[in-house]
Amino acid sequence: MNVWLRILDTAGAVLVLIGAAICLLGVIGMLRLPDVLSRSHAATKPQTLGMLLVLAGVALRLRSGMDLATLGLIGFFQLMTGPVAAHLVARSAYRTGQIDHGELLFDELDEQLTEEK
Repeated sequence: MNVWLRILDTAGAVLVLIGAAICLLGVIGMLRLPDVLSRSHAATKPQTLGMLLVLAGVALRLRSGMDLATLGLIGFFQLMTGPVAAHLVARSAYRTGQIDHGELLFDELDEQLTEEK
């Protein structure tokens, strides 16, 4: 086996391990944080970064054209859908009254909602 392939395999394994650890920290944050907005933040930021690191590690290990294209699509859709889903969950929690308005620094949505009525 070539030395460069061994280095790529090792780097891929390290990226997968780091990505999995970041995803684990995101899950711990989801379990430990008190409110919906904090949990929504913990659900998207570390999960997206962890998933991208895992995908980069797997890409370094596989090195096939079709596999890289598939991993690229997975990364693209993860970047597009994760933050949108978290935004919709947070907005739904706001509209149903599950948010403590005293803890918000800025509440721009309240002005928009009062203008609609």
